[in-house]
Amino acid sequence: MKVTIVGAGNVGASCAEYIAQKRIASKVVLLDIREGFAEGKALDLFQTATTLGFNTQITGVTNDYAATANSDVVVITSGVPRKPGMTREELIGINAGIVKSVADNILTHSPNAIIVVVSNPMDTMTYLALKATGLPKNRVIGMGGALDSSRFKTYLSLALNKPANDIQGMVIGGHGDTTMIPLVRLASYNGTPVAQHLSAAQLDKVVADTMVGGATLTKLLGTSAWYAPGASVAYVVDSIINDQHRMIPSSVYLEGEYGLTDICIGVPTILGANGVEAIVDIDLNAQEMEHLHKSAAAVKTMNAALDNLV
Repeated sequence: MKVTIVGAGNVGASCAEYIAQKRIASKVVLLDIREGFAEGKALDLFQTATTLGFNTQITGVTNDYAATANSDVVVITSGVPRKPGMTREELIGINAGIVKSVADNILTHSPNAIIVVVSNPMDTMTYLALKATGLPKNRVIGMGGALDSSRFKTYLSLALNKPANDIQGMVIGGHGDTTMIPLVRLASYNGTPVAQHLSAAQLDKVVADTMVGGATLTKLLGTSAWYAPGASVAYVVDSIINDQHRMIPSSVYLEGEYGLTDICIGVPTILGANGVEAIVDIDLNAQEMEHLHKSAAAVKTMNAALDNLV
């Protein structure tokens, strides 16, 4: 199986590293527009194969889409990263042109590929990729929910002082500081509701920390995070490539589900060999549904900036 990652920056390189280490695919291609950059990242990563014990072939190319031919999954990370103080909305004008061009070039050489969008603002870029390519909705997936959910579970783990892998939690809605919705009511620690273990004030802090999880790291690092995003992408790709049928919150196109239409936004999905195998209808209460629709309204406002591009 072959995975192409467009954009060999921090997120793309981390994604390639995790895919190789976990032996998710036999071939990984890194592509970047900077001369020699992807080649250098790929060679550096490939030189870890003998010490880390993987056989994944990693290659890098400079803007050579022919090398990506017959990819099963293509991950689009390319675009301008969010800088301190920059909103996701401000990225639209710059990144929309990049994502549209990448998607068109990829499909020329891999017409059957499933596309995973990472570029920000992620929900809007996922919608753009879907509309611009005309692909069926099961083949275009935004990965933000996987990342937001991992951050939610991390903050729950810290609050509980319990292992993160013993915690279940999900974030739906838009992949933005004010649009994501951590589903506290459904979060659990080894099968018990987290509300049995944490106070309302503690849970409110977990939610607040989760919602600014990306911005917090941007402020600390001076650029967007990469380890957790790269691992989240690899997790999504693994479920697709190896037909895992994991339930992963993902930004996908809705046609009436949750009362929403003509939008890509984070909802629980089953991801497998066909991409989106199913959209899961979980029983949201009235408040959660209200928050989801408010989130959708905000995402649609951002999508309006694409009117001249799709």
